[in-house]
Amino acid sequence: MALGLFRVCLVVVTAIINHPLLFPRENATVPENEEEIIRQMQAHQEKLQLEQLRLEEEMARLAADKEAEKEALERVAEEGQQQNENRTAWDLWSTLCMILFLVIEVWRQDHQDAPSPECLGSDEDELPDLQGAPLRGLTLPNRATLDHFYERCIRGATADAARTREFVEGFVDDLLEALRSLCSRDSDMEVEDFIGVDSMYENWQVNKPLLCDLFVPFMPPEPYHFHPELWCSSRSVPLDRQGYGQIKVVRADEDTLGCICGKTKLGEDMLCLLHGRDNVVHRASKAADPLCAPDSPYLDTMRVMKWFQTALTRAWHRIAHKYEFDLAFGQLDTPGSLKIRFRSGKFMPFNLIPVIQCDDSDLYFVSHLAREPGEGTQAPSTDWLLSFAVYERHFLRVTSKALPDGACHLSCLQIASFLLSKQSRLTGPSGLGNYHLKTALLHLLLARRPADWKAEQLDTRLHELLCFLEKSLLEKKLQHFFIGNRKVPEAMGLPEAVRRAEPLNLFRPFVLQRSLYRKTVDSFYEMLKNAPALISEYSLHIASDHASLPPKTVIL
Repeated sequence: MALGLFRVCLVVVTAIINHPLLFPRENATVPENEEEIIRQMQAHQEKLQLEQLRLEEEMARLAADKEAEKEALERVAEEGQQQNENRTAWDLWSTLCMILFLVIEVWRQDHQDAPSPECLGSDEDELPDLQGAPLRGLTLPNRATLDHFYERCIRGATADAARTREFVEGFVDDLLEALRSLCSRDSDMEVEDFIGVDSMYENWQVNKPLLCDLFVPFMPPEPYHFHPELWCSSRSVPLDRQGYGQIKVVRADEDTLGCICGKTKLGEDMLCLLHGRDNVVHRASKAADPLCAPDSPYLDTMRVMKWFQTALTRAWHRIAHKYEFDLAFGQLDTPGSLKIRFRSGKFMPFNLIPVIQCDDSDLYFVSHLAREPGEGTQAPSTDWLLSFAVYERHFLRVTSKALPDGACHLSCLQIASFLLSKQSRLTGPSGLGNYHLKTALLHLLLARRPADWKAEQLDTRLHELLCFLEKSLLEKKLQHFFIGNRKVPEAMGLPEAVRRAEPLNLFRPFVLQRSLYRKTVDSFYEMLKNAPALISEYSLHIASDHASLPPKTVIL
């Protein structure tokens, strides 16, 4: 634009300087070629006018371009400001939604740890009518039908449970005694007396053949001892590893009080006042620790499994001549899964499970259990599952003393377990197991008054138990009864780390495995739908107590 103004000024100055009137001649006479000069001047003036018009048009175009550029910049600035305002509003809404979500989650955690008031309540006045509870409108048989079914099918099928326990315990005593006689106290593990756990010792076993589960605690030889590490309260542990732990193998001559003589070099001229020159703490070689994982001080479940199976085989060969039956391993991937096979073709299964006691409590680390359908990837070999089976047995025993005579709590659990097992045979196993049924019952026992478990309330309590399971499945949330449950009486003697831990959700695998969750929910409602027909059929025809041998067994 500056160049255009300069050109206009130059033309005007040139025209003024060359104008004839500015420099008149001395005489006033008109030259002969005056007309020619006038014509040239007119032509030059027209030319100047055209040039001036062209310059004005160019200036107008430049001004229009500048104005358009200014408007574009203003429009971009306005759009940017509007986007910033929208982004600020969106961030504000996102923050508010996140805060609202957290508030709702905290409220849900606080108010839904206990069973929903739709299914139960702690006081009689707060309990609603359970006849109209959910279960998708499915109905269960009435009390008379349930009583008849229980007397004809379940009670008769489990009448010989006491004799089965007595026989298995006598044989296991003899087997473990033979095992101890073969072990060296200086180099082999020390096996303690067995402990009966689970349904056979809680009096709610219903499926046949009757199965005894026995814990066999063991201790390391001198100079080693076990140092358990719980993972209940550690926030650094992944969610799928909560409820597990590790067991460190430590030498007894290692200083546990903080002496540094075994952790640093003192020099040739320095002496530890606690241990002296000849009693310096020597840290055990990791490779020499018994049954530990390679290059690790932690106990390995796979090595424990191989050691226990080998020890049982040697013990049985020592006493086999005393018995008129064979002993076989039932499941090759489960240590201590055994079957007594009689010559008549019948068999009697039982489980001997090697465990390690956690300090002085009734909490045990289990080397291996049958893998549940809801479990994810295989756990590392140094991870040991925490078992509360002894606490569960003790809680049921103490609670039963406060209940009315003939209380229906175990009957509810037996009927639910019976229905679940029959449904599993029809549609295959799902993510719901007997341990989930027992956990739901324990929650209900803690929430309800003893008077609510009278024998005549069997149908109501069974409906309530299934209602509780339905609610837990739909919410994908079933809290472990002991871990993080501060409502458990302190008289149970739970370790403080377990009481103060975060609650453990047994249904967490359903959040990650959608196909398993859908199959479990469908199987659950199919079980409820088939319940009346199953109960009616088995009330008339008592199931046979004979079962065929599985195809894979290993004779010891």
